[in-house]
Amino acid sequence: MNRNLWLLTICQGLFLTNNVTFIAINGLVGLSLAPLGWMATLPVMAYVVGGALSTGLVAHTQRRFGRKTSFQLGLLVGLASALLCCYAAYSRNFWLLVAATLVAGYYNANAQLYRFAAAELALPAFREKAISLVMAGGLIGAVAGPNLAAGTRSLTEVPFAGAYLALAGVALLAMALLAFIDFPAPPLKHASGGGRPLGVIMRQPVFIVAAAAGALGYGVMNLLMAATPIAMQVCGLPFSDVAWVLEWHVIGMFAPGFFTGHLIKRYGTLPIMATGLALNIACVLIALSGVEFQQFVAALFLLGLGWNFLFTGATTLALTAYRPEEKDKAQGALNFCVFVVLAVSSLASGVLVTTQGWTLLNIGSLLPLGLTGLALGWLGLQQRRLRQA
Repeated sequence: MNRNLWLLTICQGLFLTNNVTFIAINGLVGLSLAPLGWMATLPVMAYVVGGALSTGLVAHTQRRFGRKTSFQLGLLVGLASALLCCYAAYSRNFWLLVAATLVAGYYNANAQLYRFAAAELALPAFREKAISLVMAGGLIGAVAGPNLAAGTRSLTEVPFAGAYLALAGVALLAMALLAFIDFPAPPLKHASGGGRPLGVIMRQPVFIVAAAAGALGYGVMNLLMAATPIAMQVCGLPFSDVAWVLEWHVIGMFAPGFFTGHLIKRYGTLPIMATGLALNIACVLIALSGVEFQQFVAALFLLGLGWNFLFTGATTLALTAYRPEEKDKAQGALNFCVFVVLAVSSLASGVLVTTQGWTLLNIGSLLPLGLTGLALGWLGLQQRRLRQA
């Protein structure tokens, strides 16, 4: 890894610190402020809806100003939205909290492109490993996020207001580090909008499967992770246990980053994605076996592992679906698919866990996992026929 990749890895970790802290506290803060219990995860949903709505704007700023300026703009928005969340918690304004997390979605949409930027900072032969290793930076978030939430919970008289203030500091630190990263120059204006039409790119089987597997895999992970703090609270488990479960979940998400790229290089993208799917199914089976602390830990850890294999594989697979001059619109479309599914899963998470319970929530997650399996099998058959031809 060169200096730029190391710094981008740390920025990825700080981004995940923001995400994990949001997941850990937004559902609980929302539950304490929401007019109705099923609205508890609306702030979580607003974060990803904001990301979905921002994908077009982010693609434009990336194309016009380049990676560095666009990423800095995202962090500036992240800083402002964290301060707005803090004020919403102090004023006990639920809808302001929702609006603040909606605005934070612009930061989310920007930072989701770190994994693609990693491939541009490495030689072509090492881009799988570069993606994997930068995603491994999420280990910083795995440790810092839950501990930040737990450590700042009672920092002020308003629960978790201190955590939002801490996230503003995290954004400032990321802005300072990003200033030292040298990204490749943005493409020339006459070439930036070149290449094939987006519709042509999106109709390719490889793009369809990369988008479907990435979005559905992320959606299942978000569905179960966002519901976990509420489910554990309903089961009478303390917040310290919630923080511990989320920490091991995010370790599972990003620790494999040190070797996932190597596995993809050796065994191929589709087998690694299929392994991730199997790990997610194992997670659901463990979650259905009971609601003790150890079952939450084991299930969420496997959920993280499965997500890593699926999402890293989907990102690597997507790189084969577009040309360099098509990257902004193709990556924007991929992220839009992810954010739409995340928005649905965030709302469904709060509704299902508060009205139907943890068991039915897990049973329902088997449907998108089954669709992911069908998509992987379909692409495998397509590739096999091409090889035979």
